[in-house]
Amino acid sequence: MASSLAITLDMVRTANAVSRHAGRREPFALERLKVRSKAAPRLTRGDIVVVPGLGTGTETELFTRLASPAARRAVRLIAEARQAGAVIAASCAGTFIIAEAGVLDGRRATTTWWLAPVFRKRYPQVELVADEIVVADWPVATAGAAMAQMDLMLALIAKFASPGLSQACARYLLLDQRKSQAPYMAVAFLAGQDDRIARAESWLRRNIDRELKMDDLAAAAGLAPRTFARRLRAVCDLSPARFAQRIRGEMAISLLETTSLTVDEISRRVGYAEPSTLRRILRRDSSLPPSALRRPASSG
Repeated sequence: MASSLAITLDMVRTANAVSRHAGRREPFALERLKVRSKAAPRLTRGDIVVVPGLGTGTETELFTRLASPAARRAVRLIAEARQAGAVIAASCAGTFIIAEAGVLDGRRATTTWWLAPVFRKRYPQVELVADEIVVADWPVATAGAAMAQMDLMLALIAKFASPGLSQACARYLLLDQRKSQAPYMAVAFLAGQDDRIARAESWLRRNIDRELKMDDLAAAAGLAPRTFARRLRAVCDLSPARFAQRIRGEMAISLLETTSLTVDEISRRVGYAEPSTLRRILRRDSSLPPSALRRPASSG
């Protein structure tokens, strides 16, 4: 993925430049490893191997890429590098490469949110924390979707140079601190991967102002409650209650951004009798209060 590679190079070069301007030695040396070459580079303890995102757009494309000769050589390189003591880091679909190498077995990890169900099914021996942007289970670190490569590099700079340098790079590059992928996860996209889950999602949006029981969602999907909960977990990595909360939260944010309705009115429209419940859910999922989610009125 071009942006993922560029971010990696830019972050390392920025860290080196900031250190140099402060009169300190550059903490990192850069080398690009060519996995298409059959001559594997020698990696040792002290090396950090960073796997950028793969740039795949579909699950089928991902599996095709993983089966390619270049990907298989990359998997072997990662396994050998870790055995030699190198640190391994990856973001987005690049996390599948290091999972294939076995270096995530028994560890905590994250990946791009839209491939989380696929990752969990393929690598049950990995403890997936899908809503985290960066999971550092040293000497291995993983990050979420696409631009989370920035967060991964800040974590590497903080760990292997200094937290102060990482903060300086963030300020220099105008990077905000983000702790969760949750606000960016599109529940409708995930639900669409299973026709029964998609049916429940559509029904919930049509009946968003109603008080409902979780069994109502299962009935809308045409499934027994336990079967629905199991399939929902596999597809969206959510419980039925969290599924309903995420959709209600999404619709509430849309109303905050596009209308002048009060929070009390929006709460009723998305099925919450108590506005405090909506406020709590929005703070949990977006880390922001409703007032901060309100889109400013245009002055034009």
